[in-house]
Amino acid sequence: MELVYTPQQNAFRAEVRQWLADNVPDQPLQSFDTREGFEQHRQWEQTLARGNWGMVTWPEAYGGRGCNLIEWLIFEEEYYRAQAPLRVNQNGIFLLGPTLMEYGSDAQKARFISKMASGEEMWAQGWSEPGAGSDMAAIRSKAIREGDEYVINGQKIWSTRAVFADWVFCIFRTDPDSSRHKGLSFIFVPLDAEGVTVRPIEQLNGLPGFAEIFFDNVRVPVFNRLGAEGEGWNIAMSTAGFERGLMLRSPARFQQSAKLLLQLYRQKRNDILDLSIEDSVVRCYMDAEAYALSTYQTASRLMSGGSIGPESSCNKIFWSELDLQIFTTAMSLLGARAELLPEAEDASDDLGNWLDGFLFAQSGPIYAGTNEIQRNIIAERMLGMPRK
Repeated sequence: MELVYTPQQNAFRAEVRQWLADNVPDQPLQSFDTREGFEQHRQWEQTLARGNWGMVTWPEAYGGRGCNLIEWLIFEEEYYRAQAPLRVNQNGIFLLGPTLMEYGSDAQKARFISKMASGEEMWAQGWSEPGAGSDMAAIRSKAIREGDEYVINGQKIWSTRAVFADWVFCIFRTDPDSSRHKGLSFIFVPLDAEGVTVRPIEQLNGLPGFAEIFFDNVRVPVFNRLGAEGEGWNIAMSTAGFERGLMLRSPARFQQSAKLLLQLYRQKRNDILDLSIEDSVVRCYMDAEAYALSTYQTASRLMSGGSIGPESSCNKIFWSELDLQIFTTAMSLLGARAELLPEAEDASDDLGNWLDGFLFAQSGPIYAGTNEIQRNIIAERMLGMPRK
């Protein structure tokens, strides 16, 4: 496959590159898993929004640029090339935003999307529960309708960005007599609502990237329900398609990591005793490029009227295991010193952010649906194999 860009696409790339050169902060922002870093990243989201770069595929009326998916991939390539800050509102702009575009009413789009694009409102994802992680159909938290409101009780766990976010989108059981995939609804909850308790969960690096959320007779208007009552499972599967298949992890993320890995290899090649590390570097670089080409193919198919189906599970397995391989290889190149935290006395610049990336990469095969579950989906829905 050979990628050939049109003059218009090349002009768009040049525009993106220049804007990023003029606006990307000179110094890295603090981690968005700290209060100060979260607010720094919120300000960056607002900077993006002022240039209508918050989510370029959205209509201009909602703060976007009306770009197609190929232009979005070009934007992402330039974004990661410029080493711009990570997107703290990714749950909103990459997952909820496209779902709102598809299932939301005009009033809901007007209420939520522009504030999402501007960084004014940050979003967390609230699907997993104790006993209902990868098996989301086992959700037990309830939202019982009383007039024009839902009364919510229950618990969510492993809610990404929930410690500092403003809103969370959740799946609740609105039919108490239902089971499994039926009777679930997709509902938005403000995290400052009366009866909501948020408890931080520390990651491997000690920072609160996740949270437990407890709902104790929390009341939200029926307006906050996305789609029809009881259709939450189907809507969530659409969101999961964005999460696993295209939007959440653009190929540029892995291409940039692979390029940095190659640079690290060139610095350390004379110290390598295990020659299999060289093979791993080459494999990481090739796989990152292969993933990019595959994503361009998917984007082209979608632009021609196609859709993302169960093959999104293949994508999710591939990019999560690629991420883990890239950072594991980097740790091997750095040796025992790779375990030093940046603030350690003997730490040096060559350690970069490899340890932080390595720790985060451990979660890749788990979040967005565990890879074990994705392999089941592939076996049953793509290969037609029987259930065990």
